[in-house]
Amino acid sequence: MDNTDRFVAFDGMVQFATGTMAEIRNTVCSRLEASPTASILVFDQVTGRQTDIELRRTSENEVSARSSNGPGRPRLGVVGREVTLLPRHWEWLSSQPGGASVALRKLVDAARKQNAEQDDLRRRHEAAYNFMSSIAGNLAGYEEALRSLFADDRAGVTKHTHDWPSDVRRFTLQLAFLPSDATESH
Repeated sequence: MDNTDRFVAFDGMVQFATGTMAEIRNTVCSRLEASPTASILVFDQVTGRQTDIELRRTSENEVSARSSNGPGRPRLGVVGREVTLLPRHWEWLSSQPGGASVALRKLVDAARKQNAEQDDLRRRHEAAYNFMSSIAGNLAGYEEALRSLFADDRAGVTKHTHDWPSDVRRFTLQLAFLPSDATESH
């Protein structure tokens, strides 16, 4: 399954579930029924962002019926948005084979290929930062770990998170570094 729709749930500093939003929702609801005072946070496994979830149990049909169709061709994954350019940019784009849309898609694809490694590094740093700032801000070594993270210093992040709860430390390293790099021993 694609990681873009995967989530992880923590009760305090302990990870207790991973899965799709529907799986997480059911697990969290069950956990809260058993322990109403649980302190649960849910995070996106790709962005590290804390995610709010709908705690009412709903059918998948209800969830998909709530999704809205915006401009563009949603079935094809095309989304229409506004782009503001100077007149000389529009002139150049309109003179390109296939028109402005084709030219813009080609330019974006070329830039994505050229900057893929830098973009991946930035995304990993941002994801780890998002997670760390939500759950680890009061832990010893937090600021030092952040400085090491943004310096892309794996050894520094590892050192400064050494005394953190193991699940928090493991997920931080998983987000911050490539999967082959995140195999730190606890």
